[in-house]
Amino acid sequence: MESENGEWIMCGVSDSDPCCVKSVEALIDRINEIGFLPLFKNDIVGFSVEEMTNPNYWWTDHERDPWLWRELIARDSRIAYGKFFGRRAGFISLKWLPYFVNFRRDGYDFDSRWEDGKATARQKLIMDLFMEGQELFSYEAKRMAGFGKGGEKNFEGILTELQMQTYLVTKDFRQRRNKNGETYGWKIAVYSSPEAIWGYDTVTSAYSEAPEESFQRILDRMTELYPEADQRLLKKLIK
Repeated sequence: MESENGEWIMCGVSDSDPCCVKSVEALIDRINEIGFLPLFKNDIVGFSVEEMTNPNYWWTDHERDPWLWRELIARDSRIAYGKFFGRRAGFISLKWLPYFVNFRRDGYDFDSRWEDGKATARQKLIMDLFMEGQELFSYEAKRMAGFGKGGEKNFEGILTELQMQTYLVTKDFRQRRNKNGETYGWKIAVYSSPEAIWGYDTVTSAYSEAPEESFQRILDRMTELYPEADQRLLKKLIK
């Protein structure tokens, strides 16, 4: 998105552009082909769902709405979805997820990170809720971890940190239910650990290599896709 005279303008392509992605299945194929993809425009020109889709369909609830696609992809579990790029949303294919996990976690499971003093107390409050494979609405995790009025601060920021480190992903978007079991309100993000969705062995399968090697794999892939891009910007986006 770009700001023009105080108004946010979506970037994108027309339907006649051969690169235009027109369905959620086509987007899944594109993500698997590339390996990973931010949702919104960033410093790497062309490297986003926003720039590959028709801007007229965003936030319309139309079957071609990329904002709706992110819900479908998160729920489908063929692709990892979360705040993975510059603290903003994006997708990672299951082929590439282990390399992001290895690099972003620096080879640490969360409990080991905590034991070595590399995790914060507020991160642990949240992660303790997910260590047995639980899935929770964001508001449930906030309340159960003791954030909010009179409690810990910066829940959203800590939650984003844990996604950037690949300890949590967005599993779904669902409405709340009242005491009669009826749904109501806006859809809310549901979080879980990637291990709970895809299994520990799959998620950590790149632990056998040094985190720096995983980083280089990702950087090499980005350089292959965007050879003219500034290496500093590529590294910034990956880290």
